[in-house]
Amino acid sequence: MKKLHIRTILLGVLMMGACTSDFEEINTNPNSPTTVAPQLLLPQVMRDMMNSLMNETWGIGNIVVQHTAKNQFVNEDRYLWGELNAVWNAVYDNARDVNNIILIADEQKLSNTKAVALIVKSWMFSLATDAYGDIPYKEATSAKTGINYPVYDTQESVYQGILADLAEANTLLATGTDAVTGDPIYKGTLMNWRKLANSLRIRYLMRISDRTNVGSQITAILSDPSANPIFEGNEDNGVYSYLASSPDQFPNYTQRIGSFNEFRASKTMVDWLEDRNDPRVEIYFRATPATENTPDPSDDVIVGIPNGLGDVEAQEFNGGQQNQSRIGALFYENSISAQGLNVAKGVIMTYAELNFLLAEAAEKNLITASAEDYYLEGIEASFDFYGVDPGAGYYAQAEVAYTGTQQEKLVKIGEQKWASLYYQGLEAWFDWRRTNIPVLVPSVTNQNNNRIPVRFIYPIIEQALNGTNRATAVGRQGADDLNSRVWWDVNANN
Repeated sequence: MKKLHIRTILLGVLMMGACTSDFEEINTNPNSPTTVAPQLLLPQVMRDMMNSLMNETWGIGNIVVQHTAKNQFVNEDRYLWGELNAVWNAVYDNARDVNNIILIADEQKLSNTKAVALIVKSWMFSLATDAYGDIPYKEATSAKTGINYPVYDTQESVYQGILADLAEANTLLATGTDAVTGDPIYKGTLMNWRKLANSLRIRYLMRISDRTNVGSQITAILSDPSANPIFEGNEDNGVYSYLASSPDQFPNYTQRIGSFNEFRASKTMVDWLEDRNDPRVEIYFRATPATENTPDPSDDVIVGIPNGLGDVEAQEFNGGQQNQSRIGALFYENSISAQGLNVAKGVIMTYAELNFLLAEAAEKNLITASAEDYYLEGIEASFDFYGVDPGAGYYAQAEVAYTGTQQEKLVKIGEQKWASLYYQGLEAWFDWRRTNIPVLVPSVTNQNNNRIPVRFIYPIIEQALNGTNRATAVGRQGADDLNSRVWWDVNANN
């Protein structure tokens, strides 16, 4: 028995040695790579970010700026928000892949690839900081280096990082030689990425313009267009184009009809558009069900409902749902049509928005330029984006013509920008918080002490996962509620 036992042990030792000599090879899964090429990471990052942003825009962004309203399940319209984590989760889930693209690009000396990743990173973190305020930024992707509890950076420092990364991206794109493949935005056209980088720089400089004098920085961008190209037309727009076929269709397209029909035209927006005979009203919304299917199209009526009605009042407004306008067909069943594919897009930034920002900068004397020229170009670009022509008479209307005091002109710029940003991410809400234009009245039966929300609350899980750093941010920023304004928001909107 002793001999058998010793032989068994020796045999086991020999077998272990044989196994461990090729342990790594046997236990490596060839179908589970540890590194991935950048061209495989970028499309998934952009798709995930865009879908998350569009869903948050549909459910909250359009509502809070009164582009749309709800006629049932009205909590969102009454500011009973609770947690809204889609943007937070998308940013931090995808930040690791963006960081990996940057690391691979540095290792392989892929300047253009790094530049695109820096632009995407800047846009992503701008969404997070504009929605929440102070956020993990510098240490956000540092878990592999042992930082499991990232510090919440101040919004001011986050913006410094964003602007620095965009400037670096512009410089890298000026001299880089590597091709960027797997690019769902510009299909590898690097000049367009440069234009997006510099146009975003102007957006973010204007975002912080109430906190710091940004005139010289914007002037430096505009004064050297060869070194700092910006958007020159709608062909430069930074947009994610959805497809007619699955699985990359416009997010609304797969919704059930009942969920889609909970959202209706906001009376605020319908009234504004109709007061100016603005043809975009027929793009954004459709005639009431009671009038759109009649033989005579001349009797079509578009009716918006007030934001924030109670459940019963919202259902019964204007005689019921048959007399309340739904959202335009190009954002739902027709989003996969030829015209829908030109309208229903995920938007990073457009030429129209850039012009309105520059019109504001000029009117405030931050730059030396014609505010009116930028203003009119912005309006025209928005109409062109939707393929409609308002006619010359549109621009001659008192509500549109670039006349009045400086404040009256700034209101016209801001309102036109607000109208142009329909269903374009959360940008309309971010911009309204900064400018207080247009003047919005809190929803009718709101549950937020008659105040329009100005931020999202932090995800509750952060209290458990990163409680100390979150608590420091809250102590610095103010109560973790819907009404604590972020650093750049110095206007008391409500």
